[in-house]
Amino acid sequence: MDFLKNAVASAMASGPPFPYNFGDKVDIDESVFTLHNGTRREDGSNCSIFSFDITTAKGRLPLARNALKKLRTMRHPGVIKVLDTVETETYIYIATERVVPLRWHVRRKSLAPETIKWGLHGIARTIKFINTDASSIHGNLKVGSVYTSESGEWKLGGFEVLSNVKNDETAIYTYGSLVPDAARYTPPEIAQGGWEVIKKNPHSAMDSFDFGVLIFEVFNGDYNGSDQAGQTKNVPPSMQSSYKRLCNASPKARISVSVFLDQGNRSGSFFDSPLIKLTEGIDNLGVKAPAEREQFLDDLDQLTDDFPEEFFKMKILPELIKSVEFGGGGPKALAVILKIAAKLSNDDFEARIIPFIVKMFGNPDRAIRVYLLDSLPLMIDRLPQKIVNDKLFPNIATGFTDMQPVVREQTLKSVLLLITKLSDRTINGELLRQLAKTANDEQPGIRTNTTICLGKIAKYLGTSSRTKVLMAAFTRSLRDPFVHARNAALMALAATNEHFTEEDCAARILPVVCPLLIDKEKMIRDQASRTVDSYLQKVRKAASAMPDTALPPQQATDGQPARMGTPQQSGSAGWTGWAISSFTNKLSTAAGDMKTANGSGTSTPKPSPSPGPEARRLPNSSASALHRQAVSSPPPHTSGTSSPNASAVAEAFFQDDGFEDGGDAWGEMDDNDDVIQPASISTNKPLAKPSPFEDDDEPDFAGWLEAQAQKKKPGSSKPLPKGLSKSTAAKKPATKLSAAKSGAKPAVAKKIDIKPKETEDDDGWGDGW
Repeated sequence: MDFLKNAVASAMASGPPFPYNFGDKVDIDESVFTLHNGTRREDGSNCSIFSFDITTAKGRLPLARNALKKLRTMRHPGVIKVLDTVETETYIYIATERVVPLRWHVRRKSLAPETIKWGLHGIARTIKFINTDASSIHGNLKVGSVYTSESGEWKLGGFEVLSNVKNDETAIYTYGSLVPDAARYTPPEIAQGGWEVIKKNPHSAMDSFDFGVLIFEVFNGDYNGSDQAGQTKNVPPSMQSSYKRLCNASPKARISVSVFLDQGNRSGSFFDSPLIKLTEGIDNLGVKAPAEREQFLDDLDQLTDDFPEEFFKMKILPELIKSVEFGGGGPKALAVILKIAAKLSNDDFEARIIPFIVKMFGNPDRAIRVYLLDSLPLMIDRLPQKIVNDKLFPNIATGFTDMQPVVREQTLKSVLLLITKLSDRTINGELLRQLAKTANDEQPGIRTNTTICLGKIAKYLGTSSRTKVLMAAFTRSLRDPFVHARNAALMALAATNEHFTEEDCAARILPVVCPLLIDKEKMIRDQASRTVDSYLQKVRKAASAMPDTALPPQQATDGQPARMGTPQQSGSAGWTGWAISSFTNKLSTAAGDMKTANGSGTSTPKPSPSPGPEARRLPNSSASALHRQAVSSPPPHTSGTSSPNASAVAEAFFQDDGFEDGGDAWGEMDDNDDVIQPASISTNKPLAKPSPFEDDDEPDFAGWLEAQAQKKKPGSSKPLPKGLSKSTAAKKPATKLSAAKSGAKPAVAKKIDIKPKETEDDDGWGDGW
């Protein structure tokens, strides 16, 4: 192989310029030429090079020169296209379009029956031209003389003995026997009478017989001799009758290839197929009348998958693309383009289809836009992310605001296919802005599909905006008058509950879903029940993992008994029992250390005024908010004849407690400043009077009670309330002099502000005294 390349290079250096590079040698043994793959130096395009070495095969030089001459002058679509030729004293080079021997496909049995018929139809047209229009005989028709181009079309070569019958100096009579394998392919009359017998019979008779042999070969494989000619094995039944007449042993009884072609082109005959019609009509598609073009495109829809891919890629595809781009083709031509594109390699798809698709998405034709959107599943996987995000989506997004509902609908449905190809910035920016418009579309179906779309793309939304967007969209759809829109919102909520926190589920979603449990439509009620169940399950799971209380742990300090936590409801007590008992216990519970009037005790707090005999059990300075509210109430009325008992106190507590609307109260339960915590109950020990309060402490409620007792005259009809009076006679209050005698520093009298504190819920229980 290296020797051959060196010889070729040396020959080229000494001969005329040949602007093509030799590539790999193609195995071919049925021609006087050697076939090489080649490339054009100028642009690197593919080509084939037929080379003939004169020094090694000088005896067949007339055949090579005849082939060179005929290929230069024979112009027909079915003949191998010649690009350039060079002839010197040592070699002949013929550069042609890139071709592959048909023998390769026959041996691999890679040709479908429809493709074979399509190829035979092309060769028959070429032979008809040679026999009829050119008045010539091919004389070397066989599988080894047929090649396939890059477009998959069958091209005729093997012109070594092609001769004009009007010229007596024809090559076929003189050099016919020099053709490789001539004895195997010659008709019976030539095998018996020699090449001169051609003149005695119709000049088309030889090519008719050879065309019959070609039919046998492409359907069955190798041809061994004339005894196989006419055998119908694997030949389509519709073709068998005409095929037998081609292979008739009598040259005068044979039909010409032209007649065979006419019989095959009849309606319903073996050449009446969509692929063959397509071949005949594709070249002038742009100039066809609208009715003809419509019929042609209808025939394209009948194409099956066993047609030659290369032909569609190289011949049909460019013509269809031009038809769509410049008008006339429309969605039907676009459908065939995408069908062909599905079979292209990734490189061909990127080079031929992607630029076309980008251009078509910018086309204002709504029919083309809708068909492209419908066909996205066929091509989305092969479109690069950058192309989709930067070039396609800006054009697709215009469909969200199109005047035609069908365009908006199809654009919305395409989001599910495009979402994986869009960047986070595009999704959370332009896409969400467009979906916000379709969520309020006048068409209920588009609103419904927007909800479904958001539910399916929820996982692609940004975490910072996902909850806000989904909650706003779904809750709005829950109020949609269109029943399917509400149903879609409920299903979307059930499918996306993982994206909501437990707080959102309990406080924001369940309250808006629950009203649909009594929707007028049973379908909505059933779906709402399933949605509520899914969210309740999530909330309950979260609640089960929470601690029993958020209060700090109970602690006892300085020997003080620990306060009671929030009382638990007993099995036999009513729901209000613990609340009332807790309140009454609060007034009667000992708090703090005992302190005598002269200041002695277990602890030494701030000096306090001399206690009077009316000192009673009172809470210490750490009383609850409710107690602080009570001690700042106005003084009791001086009028009255009876003192309230414990039940009266409880009744007064519930007169105006701020819980008139239970629904509002549940929303304000977290606004309480403190939690009421009952202290240890001790009814046998009297309480010492607490010290006067500083500016930041509570008022001296005990001192106020003592002052009220001093004002009372003997025989007054209104005693102190029950629980705040003593059965024994009250002692006179200690004076400043007695306080001085006892060594205690007199406390400065504080002005008591008896104005009620401004609180959210005024219990008003002080007025009941």
